[in-house]
Amino acid sequence: MKNLFLRAVLCSAALLGLTSAGLVHAQLRVEISGVGAFQIPIAIAAFADESIAPQQVSAIIKADLDRSGYFKIIDTGTAMSETTRVNYGDWKTRGADALVVGSVQHLADGRFDVRYKLLDTVKSTELSALAMTAQPDRIRLTAHQIADDIYEKLIGVRGVFATRIAYVTKSGREYRLEVADADGEGVQVALRSNEPIISPSWSPDGTKVAYVSFEQRKPVVYVQDLVTRKRTVVANYKGSNSAPAWSPDGSRLAVALSRDGLTQIYSVSANGGNLKRLTNTSGIDTEPRFSPDGQSIYFTSDRSGGPQIYRMSANGGGAQRITFSGDYNISPRVSPDGKTLAYISRRGGQFQLFVLDLSNAQEQRLSDTVKDESPSFSANGKYIMYATEAGRRGTLAVVSVDGRVKQRLTTQAGNIREPTWGPFMK
Repeated sequence: MKNLFLRAVLCSAALLGLTSAGLVHAQLRVEISGVGAFQIPIAIAAFADESIAPQQVSAIIKADLDRSGYFKIIDTGTAMSETTRVNYGDWKTRGADALVVGSVQHLADGRFDVRYKLLDTVKSTELSALAMTAQPDRIRLTAHQIADDIYEKLIGVRGVFATRIAYVTKSGREYRLEVADADGEGVQVALRSNEPIISPSWSPDGTKVAYVSFEQRKPVVYVQDLVTRKRTVVANYKGSNSAPAWSPDGSRLAVALSRDGLTQIYSVSANGGNLKRLTNTSGIDTEPRFSPDGQSIYFTSDRSGGPQIYRMSANGGGAQRITFSGDYNISPRVSPDGKTLAYISRRGGQFQLFVLDLSNAQEQRLSDTVKDESPSFSANGKYIMYATEAGRRGTLAVVSVDGRVKQRLTTQAGNIREPTWGPFMK
């Protein structure tokens, strides 16, 4: 049992999920199903002169808000700048509670000046206005930032359209760690290897990714700077080195090592020093995750006979069992507010995404797929991304924490696995 459990949590995605047909390097395609409990009707006008920019700002904003599941997009049929005089009554008649207008100008230095306003048509007031300059290759990011502002002003929660995701793909014999915008656009390859790559994990500031690579014919934990591409070996001890997870301050990582026998939880500095053992049991302890306040670590252990999720102090010591429903619960992930635990549970032979309210122990199944892996919360805690399977191919899926909004991210061919959703960017 213990050997099977260790193989499952360490190698399932890399050695099983990614071994089928290779994929063509391509942007991710987003498919949306389901909507929020309520939708805000919002009209988004084409931005004045936006055709001069490399990408259409208003179209990116529309796609972001539509994907969120919380907005009903109303077509304006015309371009409107932030200086256009608005007849609020007319927009109310057309069913819009909010209106987005804006413009794009090409500056002499090659940058673009992007301006926008968000108007409340019910109260006939201006809710927000932004003016930003962007290099041509940053137009998408600027549009995402505007969508984030709209989301926050109307929903009351910070948007995550300007965040990034990382995941693993395989093409032929080549594994790739890829980074993309939250909508699947702007794919960049962070690492290529002929050996498996698993367990990517974003640093809290979004500049680095920790991961496990098998390029030395064994699992080794690395930290890679996404800007300089410099790599640091964080854990390369005897046996297995796996499951890196960052502390909230970015100074250290929790890892799972088998250097002293059975796999146990350790902490290590982000530069690879100051190794400290945190668990010392006769079972397998793995998949550590820090709580948002850095005071606790959630992890998976089979100490009770089958894999369940436990919580202990970040300094180690005694652990409290957290999951009790079902005989197989793995891959703990804690929401940014520390109130919800996401995990994968096997029920009736199906592996599905569940969430647990840590205040009252109420659980909810969020997915309707049956081969789920690797959950990851969005930075605002409103969504969870996870890997699953559709048509015998690995895909990424996104579900809102209430289960109502669902998305699927696919490529035209092949498998995607091991998603991790990045933090808010400074």
